Amino acid sequence: MARNNRSRKREAEYEPLDVERLTTGWRRTEVRSGRQWTVQPISALNATKTYTCPGCSGEIAPGVSHLVAWRNDGILGDQADLEARRHWHEACWKVS
Repeated sequence: MARNNRSRKREAEYEPLDVERLTTGWRRTEVRSGRQWTVQPISALNATKTYTCPGCSGEIAPGVSHLVAWRNDGILGDQADLEARRHWHEACWKVS
């Protein structure tokens, strides 16, 4: 009988590529001025609308990668925080 030289361990560690996660970015939590913010990168492929950046009041055109940020420690609850989310240029968010 022929011997199989393939490592079974390598096969068990394989995880299929999560395309949705790659295209939506990596959601993270940041603390700024004592407040917690959820920050979600938006890829150029998923940027389909025009937004106004609160950092510079400039336009974020469709097809431009950017960030969406919202507080996650507001007193009005999670739904109100999510509805108050804003789209930022990446550079504007870094200096805010």
